[in-house]
Amino acid sequence: MTAETSEIVLSKQDLREVAAFAAACAEGVLDIFEADQPGDSRPREAVTAAWEFARGGERGKALRDTASAALKAARSVDTAAAREAAWAAMSAAAAAYLHPLAKATQVKHILGAGAHAARAAELVAGDDHSVAAGHLEQAVRHATPVVVDVLTRFPSAPGGGGRVGELIRMLDADLRALRHGPPSGAA
Repeated sequence: MTAETSEIVLSKQDLREVAAFAAACAEGVLDIFEADQPGDSRPREAVTAAWEFARGGERGKALRDTASAALKAARSVDTAAAREAAWAAMSAAAAAYLHPLAKATQVKHILGAGAHAARAAELVAGDDHSVAAGHLEQAVRHATPVVVDVLTRFPSAPGGGGRVGELIRMLDADLRALRHGPPSGAA
């Protein structure tokens, strides 16, 4: 490990909160995948596994296996929206494996499910960016103070990553702003 990469202390409860946040984000777009692939339950199983961990379950092989299966499901579809929905589910199950390294790339583990879910919804709506913005607003509402605290222990989200990377950076900025109070005009 280089001197540039310090370790961040993450408790199991921190990881459970992050997994719950990611599962809540991904759950809302499972129907997009299931409409495209009605016989494929792999993304739903990944989100279920994330919820089980968030609610006190173990972080073990079953959780890793469902994340891997959701990734395979994403690779097996032809439609971009269904693929993004499956990636959101994979990201939810993988959120439990956030690495305690002070690297901007780790932010993707916290916010990936929310960004992929927003992109899936945006694609279904004909690439309407206002739909993604609405999903990001919902994600912000799902974020507990613990999720915001964990996120702010890491550097800001990195550049790149296309539209999903852009959505990650937008969500990152919105959640970090919560540390300084609600956005102007918020009730």
